[in-house]
Amino acid sequence: MQQHRIVVIGAGYAGATAAGRVARRLRREDVAVTLVNPEPDFVERVRMHQLTAGQDLRPRPFSEMFADTGVELRLAKVTAVDVDRKTVTISDAQGATEEELEYDTLVYAIGSGWNAQGVPGAAEHAHQIASRPGALRLRERLAELKAGESVVVVGGGLTGLEAATEIAEARPDLDVALAARAGLGDWLSPKGRAHVRKVFAELGITAHEQAAVTGVQADHVTTADGGAIPAAVTVWTTGFAVHPIAAATALEVTDTGQIVVDRTMRSVSHPDVYAVGDAAMAMGPGDKPLRMSCATGTPMAWQAADAIAARLTGGKIPKTPMRYFNQCVSLGRKEGLIQYVTADDRSVNAALTGRLAALYKELICKGAAWGVAHPLLGMPARRRPMLQQPTRPNAPAKATP
Repeated sequence: MQQHRIVVIGAGYAGATAAGRVARRLRREDVAVTLVNPEPDFVERVRMHQLTAGQDLRPRPFSEMFADTGVELRLAKVTAVDVDRKTVTISDAQGATEEELEYDTLVYAIGSGWNAQGVPGAAEHAHQIASRPGALRLRERLAELKAGESVVVVGGGLTGLEAATEIAEARPDLDVALAARAGLGDWLSPKGRAHVRKVFAELGITAHEQAAVTGVQADHVTTADGGAIPAAVTVWTTGFAVHPIAAATALEVTDTGQIVVDRTMRSVSHPDVYAVGDAAMAMGPGDKPLRMSCATGTPMAWQAADAIAARLTGGKIPKTPMRYFNQCVSLGRKEGLIQYVTADDRSVNAALTGRLAALYKELICKGAAWGVAHPLLGMPARRRPMLQQPTRPNAPAKATP
């Protein structure tokens, strides 16, 4: 029997977890798991605000994380996916050499990048922290600023709150402000909102509320009411946009380019493709779309890996709970906020604040990275089942309903 070829593209929280989990679920004699990623080490995306503020992060090489798992890492950039021919086109770091990888099962985990939202000047003048290169560029720029110069963080979501507080704590000599389209932390509970305001006041951060930014210049941003906020540096945190590769395929995607999947993270249009993380449109409690986050991507990866293994071996597909418990926000290194939420991500009155919340958030971040390298934690030990039947050249193994 030939090996069933599983190709995972993208090695963020979702992709790396899916690759490691499915490799550990199945026998190496039966499957070949290839993980494609342009960088050789795992990037803790939830810590990019720390990197920006001058902190050095612990290296996490994939060679160590996937040691003795059978996962083959290909350092390359994905340039195209052909879901009809079942191929992935990759290129080397210089983009000079292209190669096609054939797959029997594809796990699409090319996540998201920053979203300029079409605001004039944002792409030219603003900095983003949705990627490590972006965070490092901002880090260098902040180091060049002199005391009293201004930094404006645009976007009042979780990333914006973390970026503004981290920068203000690391550089108290700068004039840090945050521009939010709505109220500051308006989705939080009253206790959560009050704590964010308290930390902002302690760090000297100016909050511009109801201030939708409509333009970015080299030294200021403009708002919908015609106002201008000085900004020697503008940090853009208004949300994420998925990579355009999926939308260029025959896969069924949403208007935003996310791949539409079923409850098992399987493409509704192409059953040999699974999508996890920010690239997937999956429904959660209350029939609401799951938001882009590490908290969403990891359980999606568990579900996809388990479904692939079960379908290939004829086993029962387990169901991973797709629900939320809390939103964890670091507010610098000494403060934090743990906002408890309903299963469908609505804030409730309960919230944890202060130093204890900061420690809780740090444990969550460490646990998320550790979990990528240990994706079967808590799962019962059992013998790896054999695949049901040969998977090539005619078709993938027969799937269970």
